[in-house]
Amino acid sequence: MIRILAPIIPFLAGASAAAAFSFGNIDGGTLETEDWAGRPVLVVNTASRCGFTRQYEGLQDLQDRYGGEGLVVLAVPSDDFRQELDSAAEVKEFCSLVFGLTLPMADITPVTGEAAHPFYRWVRDETGFEPSWNFNKVLIGRDGRVLATWGSATEPLSPEITGPIEAELAADG
Repeated sequence: MIRILAPIIPFLAGASAAAAFSFGNIDGGTLETEDWAGRPVLVVNTASRCGFTRQYEGLQDLQDRYGGEGLVVLAVPSDDFRQELDSAAEVKEFCSLVFGLTLPMADITPVTGEAAHPFYRWVRDETGFEPSWNFNKVLIGRDGRVLATWGSATEPLSPEITGPIEAELAADG
């Protein structure tokens, strides 16, 4: 299911400090959303033991296909649905060996409820969208608004996702 959303508060481009988010980086340190200001970002909550885990291939393909044009695909491993490995090191090794992932990855992060990462609470508060399972997707436009959200069953390379990404990359910014 796709949800196209109206513009909401700034997220990246020209964002205030309150609208900039930090994720723990699976490689150590942090991933700062303000580093991607002016670029579309597809944020996906992931899990290594899920039936949708094969979507990592499509996420990497999106990064490879559109990364040079500005797209950032951010994988956010989460154990909220009890399908993630026990440690960030195990997740990193699994994703590297099995899928050859090079896209940015957060550390294991809560994505639902009151313990959810501030990004996911912000998306929920502003749009009503909250991941209902692994591999839910949120597309943030270059101007920081949520452009669309998709559930697990929507494949990363489907026209439902590539269409809005291509439109955002083609738009003047």
